[in-house]
Amino acid sequence: MKKLLIVDDDREIAELIQIYLANEGYATVLAHDGDEALALASAEPFHLIVLDIMMPKTDGLEVCRQLRREGSAQVPILMLSAKAADMDKIMGLMTGADDYMVKPFNPLELVARVKSLLRRAYQFPKSAGGEGDGAVELGPFVIDKSTHTVTCRQDGRQLHLTSTEFGILHLLASHPGKVFSAEDIFQQVWKEKFYESNNTVMVHISKLRDKLEQETGDKFIVTVWGVGYKIEG
Repeated sequence: MKKLLIVDDDREIAELIQIYLANEGYATVLAHDGDEALALASAEPFHLIVLDIMMPKTDGLEVCRQLRREGSAQVPILMLSAKAADMDKIMGLMTGADDYMVKPFNPLELVARVKSLLRRAYQFPKSAGGEGDGAVELGPFVIDKSTHTVTCRQDGRQLHLTSTEFGILHLLASHPGKVFSAEDIFQQVWKEKFYESNNTVMVHISKLRDKLEQETGDKFIVTVWGVGYKIEG
């Protein structure tokens, strides 16, 4: 059974989310501020976190940053916010969230987003991309779909990517030289119909590019303006 952490200072919203997710068979734990969320996440592993941004003590953005720094690199995070502006969404994704929903939201849509994130995070090694389970090499990195890891050949260190970042990297690295549009990437990695602007893909590409370049100083992902993204063949 997947265990999910629901973090929201509005107890009615947190309990509503809990009811809908429990009805789908998920085990749920509630937290009502950022400090409580960080304490719970450090004490036990969760398969996914639903995280509100506007909270007392430590807000959701800082919670997300700390989780990504402290070893929860691949735990999917669905961020909730009452702010609908594109910049607010981009800020949420840039801190490390995998997806973003605006309040008020349809609980059934939230459940669908949770299921999608869990599929990407925990079924990707066997199902996404249509490739085999062999490793793909990219410069000094070995991208292994069977273990969902990216390893530096020189010293064996693992690059800490979110499940979404890994999915994008494996897709591009498996097809060097091929240009993928934002819509292509969204549909193949998210396994959903492309339903919004390409900001979501753009932000994840930016984060992924930064992580790769921080390791080697090399630029691996190339933007083909007006078309999409590729890794040079």
